[in-house]
Amino acid sequence: MNIKQVLAQLDLEPREVDVYCALLTLGTASIRDIAEKSGVNRGTTHEILKHLLKRGLVSFYPKGKRRHFCAEPPDKLLELATEKQERLQSATRHLTTDIIPDLNRLRSETGSPQVKYYEGDEGIEKVLKDILNTAENSESKTYDVYSSKAIRKYLYRPFPNYTLQRVKRNIRVRAIAIGKGGEEAPLSERKWIDDGNNGGQASYVAIYPPKCAMISLQEGNYPTAVVIESAAISQALQLSFSTLWQLL
Repeated sequence: MNIKQVLAQLDLEPREVDVYCALLTLGTASIRDIAEKSGVNRGTTHEILKHLLKRGLVSFYPKGKRRHFCAEPPDKLLELATEKQERLQSATRHLTTDIIPDLNRLRSETGSPQVKYYEGDEGIEKVLKDILNTAENSESKTYDVYSSKAIRKYLYRPFPNYTLQRVKRNIRVRAIAIGKGGEEAPLSERKWIDDGNNGGQASYVAIYPPKCAMISLQEGNYPTAVVIESAAISQALQLSFSTLWQLL
């Protein structure tokens, strides 16, 4: 990442970075000199300097009837990063303990399953991330899957480090593989069932209460997925999975 990409994380726009860097080079300068050095027009430079003053990245002193500006040391940027990190940590704590529980109480509790549809690699990536996030926050930190041989090489195409992320989060998985194959992985148990004459059918079913996800391939190996959020449905699927697991 270059300097502008990094400082964008501190909510500094590219022209603000140009003005700040110009001031570092000039030492102390008038608005006209700063505008000339930075390549930003004078009016915009004036507005940028006002913003940088508020951020504590620039200071000034009067010289006659005009102001001359100077840049604060670059270490100030690290202070801004630390302050933002602390604000985000505080916001995360409040979201976890107060805001999200309050918002969840506003959700309609009709008892009807919520069904969402996803397609394409981008959609499958969202589903895979949802599996990890939901399983990580569950009491057991586990989930179960049925996985056919035909879908394996396409499933993690949009999320190649999925297994690494799962292991890093200490999430366990039980997999019933339909058809031989599949790689062994940490925190994973695998059993197999014969696919008979249906080896070409691509399907993946993940059971991660209170949700279950069903992923399949359409024509041209185009992935689609349906996610059902229902404690009753996911628990019924989990019970049937566990029963079959014990029989294999």
